[in-house]
Amino acid sequence: MRVLLVEDDPQLGDGLAAGMRQSGFAVDWLKDGASADAALKSESFDLVVLDLGLPRLSGMELLRRLRARKEMLPVLILTARDAVADKIAGLDAGADDYLVKPIDLDELAARLRALTRRSGGRAVPKLIHGALELDPASHQVLLAGQPVDMGTREFAILHALLANAGHVMTRTQLESSIYGWSEEPDSNAVEVHIHHLRRKLGADFIKTLRGVGYLVEKAK
Repeated sequence: MRVLLVEDDPQLGDGLAAGMRQSGFAVDWLKDGASADAALKSESFDLVVLDLGLPRLSGMELLRRLRARKEMLPVLILTARDAVADKIAGLDAGADDYLVKPIDLDELAARLRALTRRSGGRAVPKLIHGALELDPASHQVLLAGQPVDMGTREFAILHALLANAGHVMTRTQLESSIYGWSEEPDSNAVEVHIHHLRRKLGADFIKTLRGVGYLVEKAK
């Protein structure tokens, strides 16, 4: 899952980005609202973690612009503003969740996973596909009840494919699910991870549509 973090405090932003990456999210970090607005117009993200007190463009105005464009991207406001009136204003402007600093990184990760489930129309936390079960919270994969050893990026790719079962995902989309702007992917990284996943889950589990991308078919 690719997260856009919009936070102008260098120390806090660095800690938040590191914590979310440790929880398995691909994180892109911007420090002002105008840059974030431009990024949201040109690139695809799964979630936004948004401070309100931003330079160049406030977090609230950024949120209003995002919703005015009819974008349904889940947004979690993360701010020091703890007044009830601020919380009401943020949620009424279109935020999906509101957290007050300081926060626990484990709680932040859990809330982001919950937002991901709701945006995907899922009530249950685990992704189940036949005999395969993926738990985003514990980063555990079970196949026929047996644990499958899974690297962080293999897990992220499998999560993206299962969450979009029945839909083709391009190599670029899969790269964006495992790499942020600050990370330069190897030219064949996705192919290598797909190869490892097939070896662990079965050669036919992930299908290749040449020139298009990769597909996990919907469970029957």
